[in-house]
Amino acid sequence: MLAKKISISQLVIMIAISLFSLSCLFPFIMVISGSLSTEKDIMDYGYTLWPKTVTFDSYRILFLGSTRIIDAYGVSLFVTIVGTVLSLFVTSMGAYVMARRSFKYRNILSIYVIVTMLFNGGLVPWYIICVRYLDLKDTLWALILPMLANAFNMFLIRNFMLSIPEDMNESAKMDGAGDFKIFYSLIMPLSMPVLATVGLFVALSYWNDWFLGLMFVDKQELQPLQLLLRTLISNVEFLKSSSNASAMQRISAQIPSESIKMALTVITIGPIIFLYPFVQRFFVKGLMVGAVKG
Repeated sequence: MLAKKISISQLVIMIAISLFSLSCLFPFIMVISGSLSTEKDIMDYGYTLWPKTVTFDSYRILFLGSTRIIDAYGVSLFVTIVGTVLSLFVTSMGAYVMARRSFKYRNILSIYVIVTMLFNGGLVPWYIICVRYLDLKDTLWALILPMLANAFNMFLIRNFMLSIPEDMNESAKMDGAGDFKIFYSLIMPLSMPVLATVGLFVALSYWNDWFLGLMFVDKQELQPLQLLLRTLISNVEFLKSSSNASAMQRISAQIPSESIKMALTVITIGPIIFLYPFVQRFFVKGLMVGAVKG
């Protein structure tokens, strides 16, 4: 069987895409290289693809408090997994209701959801509701519930569900299935591409969030990873910029602040990188269909 001929234009496009893909690896390589470089090398040569002098001092400094980092990792993993699952379930239920053409008030509900995208009650009322009325202070739910439902994601899923024929719902009802049974057993499996796409967005939001922890969490054992690392960076910057105490200056001179930032990036980015291969095959289909339908 003869191999398929590739035109010159196709070859040029393939080479261009390959080079672009390789260029996307450079920032990751430079981050890893920076985390393994000495502070002096970074100051003298900047960030390079290969460290001039390999050192693990940044990682040693970070893991001096390894217990807190491991606890924060556990908190972030729990919040990301539980928050993503609950958010997809709640958001997809709202999207399913708005996508049902037989639902009388679906347009009113859609307008209500749109209004939440345009206006909000402000930071202070939101904080009072979460702390005084929902009693979320110093709980893991404080890191999950405020981001549970997202109007943009709801419309993205709704537009995808509009592409599913309404006749399938009617057939399932004739077989005796209720609304929740139809949603769980029929609509959700068919909506897997858009759910995987939105799930990636939601997981990234939960994993990278530090603001909710700053607002609602005072207990150290409940702090998410991003908030802990933000605190570490702030402490390092404080030592580096202090000019009041000579002893503090001597200590700060020995702290590799720039390479510590790169090491923090390496530590936090790992789990999210491993998430991409599982959703990549759904990503383009789910995003494009959800964006153009309806």
